[in-house]
Amino acid sequence: MVTPFLDTDIPPFLSMAKEEGWICHRWEFDFLLKNFAQGCLVKRDGKSALGYITSVQFGRSGWIGNLLVQQEFRRSGIGRELMQGAISALLKSGVETVWLTASEQGVELYRRLGFVPTDHICRWSGEGAGKGLLQPGVPDFELVKAVDREGWGERRDSLLVATCSRGSLFSSSAGFICCQPWEDGTQIGPWGCLVASQAWPLLDQALSGVKGRVFLDVPASNLAASALLGQSGFFVKGRSTLMHLGTEPRYHPGKVFALASMGSMG
Repeated sequence: MVTPFLDTDIPPFLSMAKEEGWICHRWEFDFLLKNFAQGCLVKRDGKSALGYITSVQFGRSGWIGNLLVQQEFRRSGIGRELMQGAISALLKSGVETVWLTASEQGVELYRRLGFVPTDHICRWSGEGAGKGLLQPGVPDFELVKAVDREGWGERRDSLLVATCSRGSLFSSSAGFICCQPWEDGTQIGPWGCLVASQAWPLLDQALSGVKGRVFLDVPASNLAASALLGQSGFFVKGRSTLMHLGTEPRYHPGKVFALASMGSMG
């Protein structure tokens, strides 16, 4: 049986995640527990946590992330039990489409649960220009919400406000880009554009004020984003599979240049 995620579960989870090489932080769990606590679950054996999962709802869609099981208890059904618990919580709340990104090892588990591949997500890595010459203007969250909705087919207002508020946000007439600070570098994302020609000036603005390592998760189907990043000296460091369960999503990858989170929330 799985039980709700508690605040005391966050530090041990983050420690495990760091050992796995994941990029995640306390603020993500604060957001998840505030917005969809019923979908953040733990598998326990007495007082010991054997595995974790988180999920969040955005209107009629939802996102599952952070499925993590203690090494010695993997391949024992815990991951499947946690997945079923998160899916059930999302469906009970009215979600029609459930998203996740799967590692190579996880694809078959998710297929057996009914998920189908939608796209691939490439993790790009590079360096900022470090000029520090440009400052973002006043955030236009209405533009951000509208552009993001064109890419994902869903209102994800709470996620966008949370991620863009903690970073630097640049915008144009038909696009936006956000730089989020992390301990070991800067994440670009969310990044959306309705007009591909506006993506390069936005990327240039973002990189001009960033020093050191930069990383972002990009839909492989967005060829314009891949071309821009390649021309800017970025390289693909990893790859995962974007999958969905349920109703076919209104997903337009050509308008999604980078995800808002590194796998946990879309």
